[in-house]
Amino acid sequence: MVGAIHFGVLAACIVLFVPMRMAGWHLSRNKMLFFSGALFITLAIGVHLTPYFPSISDFLSSLSSVMIENRDSCISFLHEIVWDVKPIRVREALISNSSYVESWAWMKSTPVIACGFQKLSRSDASDLLNGSWVVVAGDSQARLVVLSLLNLVMGPGEMESVRGDLFKRHSDYRAVIDEIGLKLDFVWAPYNRNLTSLLMDFKANHQYPDVLVIGSGLWHMLHVNNASDYGVSLRWVRKSVVSLMPVSLEYGNDRSITGSLSIRSPHMFWLGMPTLVSSMLNTEEKRQKMNSAMQDAYDKELYESKLLCESGGPLLLLDIESLSRNCGLQCTFDGMHYGEAVYEAAVHIMFNALLIESHQQL
Repeated sequence: MVGAIHFGVLAACIVLFVPMRMAGWHLSRNKMLFFSGALFITLAIGVHLTPYFPSISDFLSSLSSVMIENRDSCISFLHEIVWDVKPIRVREALISNSSYVESWAWMKSTPVIACGFQKLSRSDASDLLNGSWVVVAGDSQARLVVLSLLNLVMGPGEMESVRGDLFKRHSDYRAVIDEIGLKLDFVWAPYNRNLTSLLMDFKANHQYPDVLVIGSGLWHMLHVNNASDYGVSLRWVRKSVVSLMPVSLEYGNDRSITGSLSIRSPHMFWLGMPTLVSSMLNTEEKRQKMNSAMQDAYDKELYESKLLCESGGPLLLLDIESLSRNCGLQCTFDGMHYGEAVYEAAVHIMFNALLIESHQQL
């Protein structure tokens, strides 16, 4: 039915504008009337018969949805990023405490170009977050994401005071930017049980942020060092996230979500752990416990928990692991924390995901 309506609109445009164009060719009035009448009758018959030919109707309907489908498929290309890491001069290195400067951009492949990803300017980022409540909860990686986010919406002078307050050890942080009505909360939540408590507080208070970014794992890997236990705690996080959804969900026998309901939310993100470089970690305990084999085990538990969209869950992954790995060893100074460009890329990925899911354009 929708295809027929669209076809009817197209037909009306043809009937209206084609004769007008032909009039410019100075055809006789009789020829104009004959052509217009024949065209109108042909298109009218086509519009009425279209619903009775499923193949035609399906084709026309597909045309109306192809743009939305293409935009949704862009989610899978968000992390298609290339890096340019260059050494810098000695004087500049002393100022920046780094020997390299990192820059990034989305790949120039055909699907990525078609998606139109963009690095948001300060003005665009402010417009996108205008009037929003953003909550980022996790460990030191989450702090670095908050720093990059604020750096996009605040001036350089304001950022100096932010750094000192934001990086107070094991503490929460709140920023309110009155000019755009943005409220941003960082919640120190190094374990999954902390995230579960936070989510339950949202539900109990009936107050929900517009954008939620959560993630943990580094502290658990260091102080508990048990992938199975981590997986169990992830399932509690998933259960808490699902309980915040505005509708009840059906589950299959394997407890996976079934049915036609799309549960991916444009406002919920999981902040993945970075690529760990064991040899660069600053203590022997970290070097022994936080190795690549253990990280692989923790990653496996994450995907099996069905917390992420790609495994049927509610949270879209901000893949710090792939971003940091592709940036390379030059981008980390301690094998765990990476240069600002890595977290800046994650923030821009999040912004573009929000634009895609809400079908907005800048």
